[in-house]
Amino acid sequence: MEMGRIEETFAELKAQGKTALIPYITAGDPRPGATVALMHRLVNKGADMLELGVPFSDPMADGPVIQKAVERALAHNVSLDDVLEMVREFRMADAETPVILMGYLNPIEASGYERFSEAAMSVGVDAVLTVDMPPEESMGYLDALKSHELDRVFLVSPTTPDSRLAAVSEKGSGFVYYVSLKGVTGSKELDVDDVTTQIARIREKIDLPIGIGFGIRDGEMAFKMAQLGDAVIVGSTLVSIIEANHDKDLYEIELALSEKMTEFRSAIDRADALKTQE
Repeated sequence: MEMGRIEETFAELKAQGKTALIPYITAGDPRPGATVALMHRLVNKGADMLELGVPFSDPMADGPVIQKAVERALAHNVSLDDVLEMVREFRMADAETPVILMGYLNPIEASGYERFSEAAMSVGVDAVLTVDMPPEESMGYLDALKSHELDRVFLVSPTTPDSRLAAVSEKGSGFVYYVSLKGVTGSKELDVDDVTTQIARIREKIDLPIGIGFGIRDGEMAFKMAQLGDAVIVGSTLVSIIEANHDKDLYEIELALSEKMTEFRSAIDRADALKTQE
């Protein structure tokens, strides 16, 4: 079977001794017309994959920064269909970079599992991470995603029991998103020793690449996490930059994001160089 974009990207990076950088932005934030340009800018500044948030009125796993981003997007009535259209437009110029949709089940359920999966595949989505859909309860939905060759990405956390890890191993694909701290996105400080222990536990149970996210605010933390995971996922910090510049023109937003992306990319590359020397 042919490799999907996510599997292929991880395989290429592993062969080069590199860690993936996966930035998150909310689709439609700060306005719908900006999203595709921001996606291209993130890739230009070192993103290996993109995580695109689907606006939903009750984003319960997200902290205040991303909640406000969702509100800004919903003020423009950005729907799931609009997000898919953004991916289609992105694909006109970029056929390589994997795109992961991150969101909640309600809009997908309203669309219909089969209709959504068909539409997502046709525009070039590679994977879906549905925050409020545990692997044990998701058969009809997962079957629809799988039949349209969409990877199923699941969240695991410090409190995930081994039984849930087994379900993720069986039903997940693409990679596993490790939530590196307890709480909502963008909160608290990371405990590197705890993350080290947890990543080792997950690797014993799941044979998929591990992306580490939540709480990675700067280059120093990205450097530490790149030594532990296969991907570093950054979200709230980038969304904060968009919020701080939301009323400025697109070019200024891109410049501000570029600076932070360069910091993350440089830190991850530094960690990769260190791993290569070992």
